[in-house]
Amino acid sequence: MLRTNMKTDPNKIARIAGILYLLLIPLGIFGILYVPEFIIGGEDIAAKINNILANEALFRLSIVSALAVQLVNLFVALYLYKLLEPVNKGIAKLMVIFIGLAIPIAMFNEINHGAVLLLIHSADYSPSLVSLFLDLHNYGVFIAQIFWGLWLFPMGWLIYKSTYLPKVIGILLMIGCFGYFIDSFIFFMNPDFAITFSEFLFVGEVALPLWLLFKGVNVERWQKVSRVSAS
Repeated sequence: MLRTNMKTDPNKIARIAGILYLLLIPLGIFGILYVPEFIIGGEDIAAKINNILANEALFRLSIVSALAVQLVNLFVALYLYKLLEPVNKGIAKLMVIFIGLAIPIAMFNEINHGAVLLLIHSADYSPSLVSLFLDLHNYGVFIAQIFWGLWLFPMGWLIYKSTYLPKVIGILLMIGCFGYFIDSFIFFMNPDFAITFSEFLFVGEVALPLWLLFKGVNVERWQKVSRVSAS
């Protein structure tokens, strides 16, 4: 059914991809950025534990949100693959492989937050062990972030080459790839470094879903590229 819809109406698949991609933004901000920073920011482990206990429902919801991000990411990748495969099927597969590697890493990483909840509700727990799992979660995010960056480059390249989507969005996505790379490299070299470059290079990840949702693709050019790739 997905293949049939794609062949008859590429804008349908584009708009579904746009909606799903936009959904990643609030889910990701809430589950991966805002709640962890709001509840477990700072250096005092006792304060972190008290904050988690005082906001346990919010903390649990952040785990659910972070897991939902990965599920949505899977469908975003599949829809974008159908939209971009006429440009270059091999590169489109590479795009899906990269995000496909990030998804299990990020999902498995939420076990660390689950372990934190189990520990703080145990009769006798060690604050240092809670701190360890919180730190491991942070490391896990930056490992997954490597692949969150990697998948942007082939996606950007495909869009740049497509002729049926704006080249500038492709360029912005390829630039955004390096923001994630730089952040991960800096974190592993100096975890206390405060600046995150991806916060300034994410424009393509907002521009793409908005364009897909409100403008779609140039159907005539998409069909032309599809015919060439099929021949």
